[in-house]
Amino acid sequence: MSARSHPIATNRIATNRFRSRLASLLGRALLLASAAIQPIAVGPGPASADLVIGKPGDGGIITVRPSETTTSRQQLQQFVGISGANSGARGLSLNRVVIPPGKSAKAHRHIGSESAIYIIQGTVLTRYGDNLQWSVINGAGDFLFIPAGVPHQPTNLSSTQPAVAIVARNDPNEQEHVELINGGAKP
Repeated sequence: MSARSHPIATNRIATNRFRSRLASLLGRALLLASAAIQPIAVGPGPASADLVIGKPGDGGIITVRPSETTTSRQQLQQFVGISGANSGARGLSLNRVVIPPGKSAKAHRHIGSESAIYIIQGTVLTRYGDNLQWSVINGAGDFLFIPAGVPHQPTNLSSTQPAVAIVARNDPNEQEHVELINGGAKP
């Protein structure tokens, strides 16, 4: 019996078509709905020009659509996603960070906050330790955990493509607790 005539295979094909059509319709509905939602300006803060939907402190969900990058103390390009300044978050921050081709962040540590990182694109060498004496190489799809206070310095190993990561910290104002190590240079 061929896969096409088998009742289970036929049912799977119909289910997949239904899911694809449903996803397309939901996508269109969300696009139309988001155009009708009025943003509520929240600021001042690094993301004050961003689209923020919802009102911090009202118990509802806040959506942030970063429109431009900022430069962090570590000299990385970042899109501030969730922070205390734009969403009222009290215990975390979530950003998209871009390391330009062939570039490195300044050596630094996050005082009092842990970092969880998911690499979306690229290959990154991260040196870490008191003298940046250890290193690890990570690529797209890898998750990293950096304990609070650990000195580190990520470097994009590509000379042509940016490295992109999502970075979460248990600090809503995480840039206030960044400490450059040795002026940001390798000790």
